[in-house]
Amino acid sequence: MAKRFSSETYVKGILAGDRVMLSRAITLVESRLAADQELAQQVVSQVLPHAGKSVRIGITGVPGVGKSTFIEAFGNYLIKEQGKKLAVLAIDPTSQRSGGSILGDKTRMDSLATNPQAFIRPSPAGKSLGGVSRSTRESIILCEAAGFDAVIVETVGVGQSETAVHAMVDFFLLLMLAGAGDELQGIKRGIMEMADAIAITKADGENVGKASAARAEYQSALHLYPLGASGWSPKVSTCSALQNTGLDTIWQTIADYLQLTQSNGYFDKKRHDQNLQWMYEAIRQGLEDNFYAHEQVKQQLPGIAEQVKSGQKSAFAAAAELLRLV
Repeated sequence: MAKRFSSETYVKGILAGDRVMLSRAITLVESRLAADQELAQQVVSQVLPHAGKSVRIGITGVPGVGKSTFIEAFGNYLIKEQGKKLAVLAIDPTSQRSGGSILGDKTRMDSLATNPQAFIRPSPAGKSLGGVSRSTRESIILCEAAGFDAVIVETVGVGQSETAVHAMVDFFLLLMLAGAGDELQGIKRGIMEMADAIAITKADGENVGKASAARAEYQSALHLYPLGASGWSPKVSTCSALQNTGLDTIWQTIADYLQLTQSNGYFDKKRHDQNLQWMYEAIRQGLEDNFYAHEQVKQQLPGIAEQVKSGQKSAFAAAAELLRLV
């Protein structure tokens, strides 16, 4: 078991920008042990006044779109050209069979991982909704308190993760590929509506023409959607992580979005609404954890589950019976 420190030690290290202590604090919030969770919440509460000053960017896309390659190129651009200190929270897929995760994003971002202005933290998705780690919200706060003024949250890109990440970031970027069949076929309307911008990746070599055509098609499709509460009209651009092209355009789009939403009040409103959503999610998670930790539930759940499995008892009746135990 990892060594625990006092909350004051964690807080002091985080505020001083100590990456080792930041990593240990994130490990603490990822722990399911009750003692670790209690200590983690003390740490998060104490650093909270020092958080909130970053731009939070969610990045998603189907597997194969090159999320890690893009994030490395874009991250290096933010550091070198925009003077940002960058934290990347990469949610890694967790095997439903073994429970293990690959945690390979650091190895896929070689140059960014060794940059002193960057902090990359791969986290196992576990059983959280859509592959978003339940501790990602707290990790964002810890990174901000440690002085990182840009935080990227990368999703697994499995479908439901987009909704969860959208609820914890300021700007949501959807990465798409060109030349992979009908550009709009199979793209969920909900994901398109959530995106503040779409970037067509791998726009290099022979793929430049296809990427340009895809950009025009997506931009035309987005014009069919009504403006959201932010008043922002989503933009579509092309980029190449290999040639480092189009990265400045994407950052300018983010900057334009921030300027608009901060001036019209939407930015603060969204942050405040997200805080409430985080609270309700924490309540739901806490109730679920307490339910499964209840002694009578642990004793009777296996037998009742077998009755449901064999058809002797309905799932709803079984759930009601178990809930009455708590």
